[in-house]
Amino acid sequence: QVQLVESGGGLVQAGGSLRLSCAASGRTSSVYAMGWFRQAPGKEREFAAGIRWRGGNTYYADSVKGRFTISKDSAKNRLYLQMDTLEPEDTAVYYCAASLDATWSRRPEEYGYWGQGTQVTVSS
Repeated sequence: QVQLVESGGGLVQAGGSLRLSCAASGRTSSVYAMGWFRQAPGKEREFAAGIRWRGGNTYYADSVKGRFTISKDSAKNRLYLQMDTLEPEDTAVYYCAASLDATWSRRPEEYGYWGQGTQVTVSS
């Protein structure tokens, strides 16, 4: 089992920045990949950014590339998402997720562990 707790969401004006944090505990030594997903009202959950936990390779959705940066602190078992130049379209609940499967994926159904989510609201 892996437990995930997100923090750092909030309300920000368009063009502003926020930094999300995800604290992982439990079987963290078995984690292969972690990601940030988001879900806006009335929409499906979608991939935003991901990272291979050991290799550190990073991946981004086209909609956030160049504005968001995913990073990790393996020693602290923490995952981060730095979000810059935020747009109203970025408004969503953001979820941290972990996968123990040794296969990289952007599909939410491939991630077996999820945090409770943190709300990010960007005003215009």
